[in-house]
Amino acid sequence: MRTIELGGKQIGLKATPLALLYYRQEFKSDLIGDLLKMQALANDPSALDSIAILQVAWAMNKAAEQGKSFPHFEAWLGQFEYVDFSDPDTMTEIMNEAAEGFFRRGARRAKPAN
Repeated sequence: MRTIELGGKQIGLKATPLALLYYRQEFKSDLIGDLLKMQALANDPSALDSIAILQVAWAMNKAAEQGKSFPHFEAWLGQFEYVDFSDPDTMTEIMNEAAEGFFRRGARRAKPAN
């Protein structure tokens, strides 16, 4: 869980299985699959899909606000007056939360039997 500034507002992000579900329900696509596609384009900034990054942020923000009334993507996006895609910190924080939450290689290894 982390808090970032997006469009002049502080929002929480939480990369959990609920974020995966919310993403699927809202966008009819798989969040992990879409992240892997974005990662494949990482070396080509001209291929940046700004809406895809915001969709990932929306799903993780909704997961962070679990149990509270939460707007659909379009209404959520409408609350921001701007999004500064030239700010590498914001984009990096979104992607880092996703990477750390959804790709925890080795974080929970099986314990050896006695």
